[in-house]
Amino acid sequence: MNDASPAPTPASAPRRARVRAPELNGRGGWINTGGKDLKLADFRGRVLILDFWTFCCINCLHVLDELRELEEKHRDTVVIVGVHSPKFVHEAEHQAVVDAVERYQVHHPVLDDPELATWKQYAVRAWPTLVVIDPEGYIVAQHAGEGHAHAIERLVEELEAEHAAKGTLRRGDGPYVAPEPVATDLRFPGKALLLPSGNFLVSDSTRHQLVELEPDGESVVRRIGDGEFNEPQGLTLLPDGRVAVADTVNHAIRAYDPASGAIELLAGTGKQWMQGSPTSGPAREVSLSSPWDVAWWDGRLWIAMAGVHQLWTYDPEAGTVQVAAGTTNEGLVDGPVAEAWFAQPSGLAAAGDRLWIADSETSAVRFVDRDLQVHTAVGTGLFDFGHRDGEAGQALLQHPLGVTALPDGSVAISDTYNHALRRFDPATKEVTTLATDLREPSGAVLVGDDIVVVESARHRLTRLRLPEEAVRVEAVAHRTQRAATEVAPGAFRLDVVFQAPSGQKLDTRYGPSTRLLVSSTPEELLLSGGGAGTDLTRELEMNPEITEGVLHVSAMAASCDDDTAGGTSEAGGSGGDYPACHVHQQDWGVPVRVTEGGASRLPLVLAGLDQQ
Repeated sequence: MNDASPAPTPASAPRRARVRAPELNGRGGWINTGGKDLKLADFRGRVLILDFWTFCCINCLHVLDELRELEEKHRDTVVIVGVHSPKFVHEAEHQAVVDAVERYQVHHPVLDDPELATWKQYAVRAWPTLVVIDPEGYIVAQHAGEGHAHAIERLVEELEAEHAAKGTLRRGDGPYVAPEPVATDLRFPGKALLLPSGNFLVSDSTRHQLVELEPDGESVVRRIGDGEFNEPQGLTLLPDGRVAVADTVNHAIRAYDPASGAIELLAGTGKQWMQGSPTSGPAREVSLSSPWDVAWWDGRLWIAMAGVHQLWTYDPEAGTVQVAAGTTNEGLVDGPVAEAWFAQPSGLAAAGDRLWIADSETSAVRFVDRDLQVHTAVGTGLFDFGHRDGEAGQALLQHPLGVTALPDGSVAISDTYNHALRRFDPATKEVTTLATDLREPSGAVLVGDDIVVVESARHRLTRLRLPEEAVRVEAVAHRTQRAATEVAPGAFRLDVVFQAPSGQKLDTRYGPSTRLLVSSTPEELLLSGGGAGTDLTRELEMNPEITEGVLHVSAMAASCDDDTAGGTSEAGGSGGDYPACHVHQQDWGVPVRVTEGGASRLPLVLAGLDQQ
């Protein structure tokens, strides 16, 4: 953001709460520092931004992208430190974090905190959360969710002016040390497609290209894309012979013609969809949000819109896109497509009367039928995962990213964080394991009697013979490490804390500028207080007969630059003589335990600091 307003002079700098920042500790140690261990004191004199993230989380990946410009512009005064705080067991493996730092091109130090020690010290409740620490080591702001980069940049400018005048600002190079590059033909590939020629087309995600390989799956024929793609993922053949590409970080769908080499934009504006944006219309005029996979089914191109927990469709005849399934609420709810909830859908496979879905954050495999009903085949919710075979109702997966329809009507599952290829058979409703010792498989494609697996973290395609019998594995079940919040039964107050960033005010030009949506799993957990509203404070009533569950909270606030001279609208306005406006949003899934003596208030910080 280019804000013409000058930074305040030290005399006009705002008074801020003085909260000393806790030390940074993580058993996994430091990444991107050349082997050096860092302490909070090493950042004294710099503005420190802690980014609490986990690599499974699409919202965390959005924030990584949001921070890149700020990181570059203020590189001599600001240090960003990623605090990796895992949800899944696999994310607590140090090498997996190292891989993710390279995969997502994180160019700042990262603290690997597998036991959530620093997460707990900073009382973080959601991925992603940003904490700003001033040059003297005091916490001055906290932000949860997306859309805060503009506010943090304004705060950084104020802190630079204030501490330069005090003599407490130290400029210079930061502690980031780039890792040594590794030469491989593929680098963290995402998905693969078998072309009519017999060659493979692979999305080489970290190198921002497509790669065509010979039938051996190793020899490079050509590399495709020079600046067109940004971390591409899903691929599927269109009826006209072109390939649809989920251009994930560009928030776009493109078409690649293998015959001519031409690349064409089909859908997306290049900007990320945010709450309040159009959900249907001319395909190139509607924003998308991290499309992760694509599949041709029922006469349309279906899009796994991971960034907003929905499925969308593209109609090539009309040249339009629209929401096809999901509400943007994150969770596992079946039923009519308009009412279903998803959680980061990341894999699609068309199979006759079903569209299979790898719903990664719920560790689930689901499908849409011809009646446009959503069903869950395997999986129970956001917090239960593991590696367990058997009857589908009790079987467990761990963050699957891919599904592949098999000839017998079953579906192969790229069970990514279990490093396994699994199978669900709709006839028997049984889950089995086909292969283990894969490394973060993210997709697979059938080639005759073989299945070729994208081993993303081994940077290769691996050909397997489809086994006739299942591999026996030791069953294991997990729940997320995040501790449940103890809450009191009966009357209970939810406070979403939002303070408009410095130099901004709430945007009320088009009505209320805030939105709050509350629900629970199970539904019986909340006796009252659920539903949508505009007040960020809500009185809830907790059911004393339900001992534990999850509160789902979605909050949005729109703020505009307090600029009476006018400006250019970035969001929420139509341009012209309007101030620049911004949307702040976050979804929380808060595990709770209802118990006598529990808290009667739950504060969730969207932006600012909780002063109560």
